[in-house]
Amino acid sequence: MTTATPTVAIAYHSGYGHTAVLAEAVARGAAAGGAEAVLIAVDAITDEQWAQLDAADAIVFGSPTYMGTASGAFHTFAEASSKRWFVDAWQGKLAAGFTNSASKSGDKMHTLQFFTILAAQHGMQWVNLGLKPGWNSTTASEDDLNRLGFFLGATAQSNNDQGPEGVHKADIATAEHLGERVAKQAAVQLAGRAALGI
Repeated sequence: MTTATPTVAIAYHSGYGHTAVLAEAVARGAAAGGAEAVLIAVDAITDEQWAQLDAADAIVFGSPTYMGTASGAFHTFAEASSKRWFVDAWQGKLAAGFTNSASKSGDKMHTLQFFTILAAQHGMQWVNLGLKPGWNSTTASEDDLNRLGFFLGATAQSNNDQGPEGVHKADIATAEHLGERVAKQAAVQLAGRAALGI
């Protein structure tokens, strides 16, 4: 039985380039997982890109964490997605998320929770990171996957006096892991629907 290649759309906003590095990492991971990856910067989204989100099997949300939540540009996108909510356009799709802040914590969890609520309102199914915490013992390293110890999604910490080149390599690898995980889950979902004829 042959099933279609899943499409993973990464809908993100990046204020200073750090989150764009993560979005690209998620896209690489999704491609490695066998999916077609589509990057969509939500602060410049077009009608064609809205249609790409509607057609995608999974949407991964990404934003920097500013003042304890997603950026204003991402909130604008989220509110605009209400047009999709009215017609259940994203019902049943997979969803996941990633975020970056300058602090180790930076209240990034609130941004991830915002993404999960957005996904739930659309009737989407959330895909978590699926990794144990890294860098939490004397034998661990800051180069571990999930070095910041979040479960809900991929997170990154970037120093506020560095540009995108300062995004930690472990955080990039963690974002790649998330993209691959979402792609594989999307493939499972497509295969299941094909087997069930739905």
